[in-house]
Amino acid sequence: MKALVDLFIPRTCVVCGTRLDLGENSLCTGCLAEIPFTYFWSVAANPMADTYNALIQERTERGGFVEPYQFAAALFHYNHEEGYSKITQSLKYHADLRTGRLFARMLGRRLSGSPMYFDVDTVIPVPLHLRRLWKRGYNQAGIIASEIARETGARLETRILVRNKYTKSQTRLSHEEKSLNVRDAFVLRKARVRYPLPRHVLLVDDVFTTGETLFACYRVLREVFPPYVRISLATLAYAGER
Repeated sequence: MKALVDLFIPRTCVVCGTRLDLGENSLCTGCLAEIPFTYFWSVAANPMADTYNALIQERTERGGFVEPYQFAAALFHYNHEEGYSKITQSLKYHADLRTGRLFARMLGRRLSGSPMYFDVDTVIPVPLHLRRLWKRGYNQAGIIASEIARETGARLETRILVRNKYTKSQTRLSHEEKSLNVRDAFVLRKARVRYPLPRHVLLVDDVFTTGETLFACYRVLREVFPPYVRISLATLAYAGER
């Protein structure tokens, strides 16, 4: 049946656009072999985690406690001029859920085998505003988070965080504009928080750029999760320098 479907509706590689063979899924063998993996899941102090922790140290009132170093990992490096950027773009803008789930599972398997993430017990996706969710029909971060939760055996929580402010797209904003854009954009539904509290929360989004959106979520979660609850990050792609 798959061969028959491929005959009339050829599947193509998300990255390079070449026709896929029967045994290939979303990416051709060549592009799959050349994925620019970050390997951040095996290195605690990586550029993504350093950026995240710098935001925490600069903008958080510690009140006498020492914030533990938080972990952060992405599956692959993102460059908008390279074909691999189409992986997240196809999920976010073209409803290619199959590709999104495939790479989310890749990330989830790597996190589950990592000494930094093996104890993740709760996964929380960055929420969309209801208006954007209605227009798009799905939350790309939720798609990624659900697969990571499945691979790690963690509990998926989609109703703790709410995006109550309809924000502009972050794509073309400066660093400062991104910070202002997401300020007070998220609220916490305290009634949805389950007890006992988790030990290790994983915040999930599609792409890490400046970290402003994820930090805005972190700050809200800290209202209910004390310092002993680690709040790590995971995204499909990392858009910083290699």
